[in-house]
Amino acid sequence: MAGRINDDDVKAVRDAVPIDAVVSEYLQLRNAGGGNLKGLCPFHDEKSPSFHVSPAKGLYHCFGCQEGGDVVDFIMKLDHLSFAETIERLASQAGITLRYEEGGYTPGRQQGERTRLVEAHKVAAQFYIEQLDSPEAEIGRAFLAERGFDQAAAQHFGVGYSPAGWDHLTRFLRGRGFSDKELILSGLSQDGRRGPIDRFRGRLMWPIRDIAGEVVGFGARKLRDDDNGPKYLNTPETPLYRKSHVLYGIDLAKKEIAKTNRAVVVEGYTDVMACHLAGIRTAIATCGTSFGEGHIKILRRLLMDNSGSEVVFTFDGDAAGQKAALRAFEDDQKFAAQTSIAITPGGMDPCDLRLAQGDAAVADLVESRTPLFEFALRQVVARHNLDTTVGRAAALDEAAPIVANIKNSSIQHESAVQLAGMLGILDTQFVVRRVGQLARWARERGQNGQNGQNGQHPTRTGRRAAPQAPDAVQPPPGPRGPALNLRSPALLVERELLKLALQRPDLVSPAFDAYGADEFTAPPYATVRRCIQEAGGAMSAAGDNTYLARVREAAPDDTVRALVTELAVEPLHTRRDPDEAYAGVQLVAVRLAAVNRRVTEIRGALQRLGPNADPQHLAAVQNELWVLQQYGQSLRERGYAAL
Repeated sequence: MAGRINDDDVKAVRDAVPIDAVVSEYLQLRNAGGGNLKGLCPFHDEKSPSFHVSPAKGLYHCFGCQEGGDVVDFIMKLDHLSFAETIERLASQAGITLRYEEGGYTPGRQQGERTRLVEAHKVAAQFYIEQLDSPEAEIGRAFLAERGFDQAAAQHFGVGYSPAGWDHLTRFLRGRGFSDKELILSGLSQDGRRGPIDRFRGRLMWPIRDIAGEVVGFGARKLRDDDNGPKYLNTPETPLYRKSHVLYGIDLAKKEIAKTNRAVVVEGYTDVMACHLAGIRTAIATCGTSFGEGHIKILRRLLMDNSGSEVVFTFDGDAAGQKAALRAFEDDQKFAAQTSIAITPGGMDPCDLRLAQGDAAVADLVESRTPLFEFALRQVVARHNLDTTVGRAAALDEAAPIVANIKNSSIQHESAVQLAGMLGILDTQFVVRRVGQLARWARERGQNGQNGQNGQHPTRTGRRAAPQAPDAVQPPPGPRGPALNLRSPALLVERELLKLALQRPDLVSPAFDAYGADEFTAPPYATVRRCIQEAGGAMSAAGDNTYLARVREAAPDDTVRALVTELAVEPLHTRRDPDEAYAGVQLVAVRLAAVNRRVTEIRGALQRLGPNADPQHLAAVQNELWVLQQYGQSLRERGYAAL
């Protein structure tokens, strides 16, 4: 049975790894105010950032899909790891040696499967790097030199060499404690007639890393004529490696992509190397597959869907390159970023171009890019005979929908005018109106399709049912009822007070700890109030960085725990830094509302008592009403001082 990780070590890992540093490995974060950061959520598709990170609290929350938690939850959910695997990964990054209980720690047995596969790839990558210096690898070093890559370039990109024998790596990894099952599962080895053998033999090796920088696979280039395999051989699909979800060079390019708001997509490993060495440090490449949906999601999180950002595709000028460019254009509308194309001259790829004309030529290639929709238009128009009326009409029919799909309305209008010029149609406004009509039809189809996807059906009046609010949260266990909108104006003050109690407990304590759960009218808020009480109250937060963790642990279920996280991360509704005066306003408003509700209840009780009520009981109720009315008046006049 696997050993349990020591609790103190788990706490040390949580404390040692800043959540903003970890999240920044996966997406671009920008200032959200109040010490928080925001970006595009990695758990669902969105066009405006609703994913918030609070470095001070070590928590994240998405106000779009309601995912939230701490740094461990983030890695577990995003990379589909177990708790133990996540702690092991973060501990490795932080340089913390973990202790395992219940019998100690046995390497190779008690680590999670993914952690073991990542470690195998890390060891394999270093093995290949060392083999590149061997006499046998002279052919690999010569290949790199012929393409303008010296030893420093090879080291920077981790390029290595796989020996030509049957099982050099397999035996080496066995000696490091990896089982045959792990080697096969990792894709580093494959079944042979007498047991596992190396998958890659006698090839130049490029490590393929995920966005967090972990080696998850390899790309292998054939070097010898007697190698009957494909020119490039990649790791097969494994628990670590899915080619449609990795981009070669993303670990090196991600910071520059986020900084410059530009990504350059090339076709091969050597092209990425050539671009980076030429100063284009935003270059990335797919790994033996076409650019698709999974790759788009990676880039969108880095580019933040900023309308000023750009994705530049480089393709050869031959027929295959043009076909690839048009295929990329089909995905253009999935970016908010502008998409462009840079056609390499003479059929050269960036690596060949750098070798023939130097670094400056590679930089000039990217700068000479053309908008991808313009390239697509020219390709469509070129297929028709524009000397005839029929040919021009056919070209317009095929090209107008391309222009209509352009998101930016001003660019769409200019492109329609440009299309009229391409076709030689003198009535420019005719083309503009045609494009505008197609754009309207496309929007209407999209709206109808969206309604259908939501599962909503027209009512008898022809109207559609309103979608449920995204922030509607079901109350905690109790009588089931309709969904409760926790952001209604009536509940805003209660929400703000709880946010203060979680984010700035110093401003609301000790007064807050005297508030009962019944002073919060929304059942989920009342439950959160009880969680704070069970965690020791807001006063207990002073000088204790485990306060939020204790409140989250006190939550009775995941729904309440997610609400605690949301309230701890959501910005406060004040443009200034919150102070005691702001906190006092929220404390008074919640208490005054509770007093008013009680006054209303007592007045109702007095009406029900009637003229024949017991005088002593009647006097007691009237006295309670008088006391509450006086307290309410004092709250209105003196504010926080009356609490």
